[in-house]
Amino acid sequence: MPKCKHCKTKFEPKQFNQKNCLQTDECVRAFLSDLTKQNEQRWRKEKKVRKNELKTRSEWLNDLQKAFNTYIRKRDQDKPCISCGTFTGKMNAGHYKSVGGSPELRFNELNVHKQCEYCNTHLSANLIEYRIGLVKRIGLDKVEFLERKDHAALKLTTEEIKANILIYKEKTKSLI
Repeated sequence: MPKCKHCKTKFEPKQFNQKNCLQTDECVRAFLSDLTKQNEQRWRKEKKVRKNELKTRSEWLNDLQKAFNTYIRKRDQDKPCISCGTFTGKMNAGHYKSVGGSPELRFNELNVHKQCEYCNTHLSANLIEYRIGLVKRIGLDKVEFLERKDHAALKLTTEEIKANILIYKEKTKSLI
């Protein structure tokens, strides 16, 4: 005979896999509480699935940008701001060639480096100093590659975006 999960008394189960004796009000309340928790967990999982099914391509792109930026900040965590050399303050993932001007380089790891909030936001990327730091960090040939105008357009499908999100989350985990 099994023991009641709540009051620990032995009881004769009337249903398959019954865990509570349901003989006292306390046991009934405990059973209902467990049932409510299970339903809440099931609903949270279902809601997450439904939300993902309703996401637009641009929402998936935003998720990819967050995963990518997190990876860049983690990759460069031991390096200073690429523009001014500071280690203090809030750090961003700053683009050398902007997303608006060069969307094809948006997720190019050579184009994005850790940059302090001040340089990235208030000094509009501090591009002259960014270029100097970039040449030191990745070399002149790669900087000239980024500055070319003949990059192929970046047209990711929703499935490719989802796959890249997983890739950058895994890359971030591997850096920890």
